[in-house]
Amino acid sequence: MHIMEGFLPLRWSIFWFALTLPMVIYGVRKLKKVIDEYPEAKPMLAVAGAFVFVLSSLKLPSVTGSSSHPTGTGFGAILVGPAITCVLSIIVLFYQALLLAHGGLTTLGANTFSMGVVGPVVAYTVYKVLHRASLNIAVFAAATLGDLTTYVTTSVQLALAYPAPDGGVMKSFLGFAGIFAITQIPLAIIEGLATVLLFRYLMSLKPDVFNALIKDETIAVYMEERNV
Repeated sequence: MHIMEGFLPLRWSIFWFALTLPMVIYGVRKLKKVIDEYPEAKPMLAVAGAFVFVLSSLKLPSVTGSSSHPTGTGFGAILVGPAITCVLSIIVLFYQALLLAHGGLTTLGANTFSMGVVGPVVAYTVYKVLHRASLNIAVFAAATLGDLTTYVTTSVQLALAYPAPDGGVMKSFLGFAGIFAITQIPLAIIEGLATVLLFRYLMSLKPDVFNALIKDETIAVYMEERNV
């Protein structure tokens, strides 16, 4: 999903930066508030950021000008919400562009919008809808769908920048999304499973921090049942 340096026309690079900036600013404010209120949450935030960095660095060749990989943002979205996850994402994407030549600075806005805005918002929404039915299913679905919608968004971004001569944006979108789907559907499922495992492990390890950050009745029930 990391659109490479210089691949988007300048007007689209500016457009995606403009859409992403408000979420980043809001996320910085939320991050400061969380750290001030729950300083013990810093290790959890570090884990969430590291999870995004590691998973999103595991890229596979895919669409020309982009790549396919897990995103890792579902975990952060569940733990601290989409706004803070957006901040973690833009930091990760910035360093990946500088150190790994993965993505680019001119496409940082577009990449952050897909991986740091749309994906986390979808993951957070799915989790909130499903968590009362089943914690494991909610976490799995949130991480998996957050990953997939990230790539749907990237397909839209590429299609808008490079509409097909015959068929326009829609045909271009179907082409990009179809290629992404080959690698991304299995990767999204794997990410969903990995997120469930990480979530359950850290919940047992630091239940007080989870309870403070998520404020979720399901978490409290989970801990009570296991005498955590």
